[in-house]
Amino acid sequence: MEFLPAIDLKEGKCVRLVQGDAQRKTVYSSDPVAVAESFLAAGARWIHMVDLDGAFSGVRHHTETVKAVFQATRLKIELGGGIRTLSDAENCLNSGVSRMVLGTAAWQNPAFMAEAVKEFGKEHVAVGVDARGGFVSVKGWTETTDQTVFDLAKLAQDSGVGTLIYTDIAQDGMLSQPDYSTLSEIMLRFDLDLVASGGVASLEHISTLLALKPHAPYGCISGKAIYEERFSVREAVALCYPKEKK
Repeated sequence: MEFLPAIDLKEGKCVRLVQGDAQRKTVYSSDPVAVAESFLAAGARWIHMVDLDGAFSGVRHHTETVKAVFQATRLKIELGGGIRTLSDAENCLNSGVSRMVLGTAAWQNPAFMAEAVKEFGKEHVAVGVDARGGFVSVKGWTETTDQTVFDLAKLAQDSGVGTLIYTDIAQDGMLSQPDYSTLSEIMLRFDLDLVASGGVASLEHISTLLALKPHAPYGCISGKAIYEERFSVREAVALCYPKEKK
């Protein structure tokens, strides 16, 4: 299972929000590149990055920061927030992003998902399914739709998308636990690489994900727990890539 430490960007800083609420923000660093370099030193292969300003406004804000992170680390970057057009998507990939995450755009314009897959390849396109009470939330989690998690997962699969990132908003930033039952249901019903997000707050949570049925997810994301030193990136990497421990 891939482990993706998170860098959420707001006004140029690394932050974490509680349940996606911009008013409940904690700033952890003013130097995203240094944070990324620390993840690299701890053995991470990927970084999950979110342009929060882009997610709220619909216009990407942090292209240069993302590019700087890539140039400094050469880590694989998964980026979401404000990617609404093919031009946005192309700019992401040109900035060093390995996999773009479509959220609001996937809900508003399902045809865009298929266009992005056709243009850039399924390995470079993920859909972020962010849910509140089982229903998809969009526009930086400020609006909840009438579309269920499974509705959007099916649209993503039918569009040829390769990766699905599922976030239970109620757990995000709460240091509680992932939504194991929904994660299992998604893996049973759909042929997608699933990334678990929201509530991954301990090594025990990661171990439970690794033992999940029908199988472990493709990956998991953690942010606040790392910044608050509930566990280290190095410890998570050792759990997720056990054959590569030295």
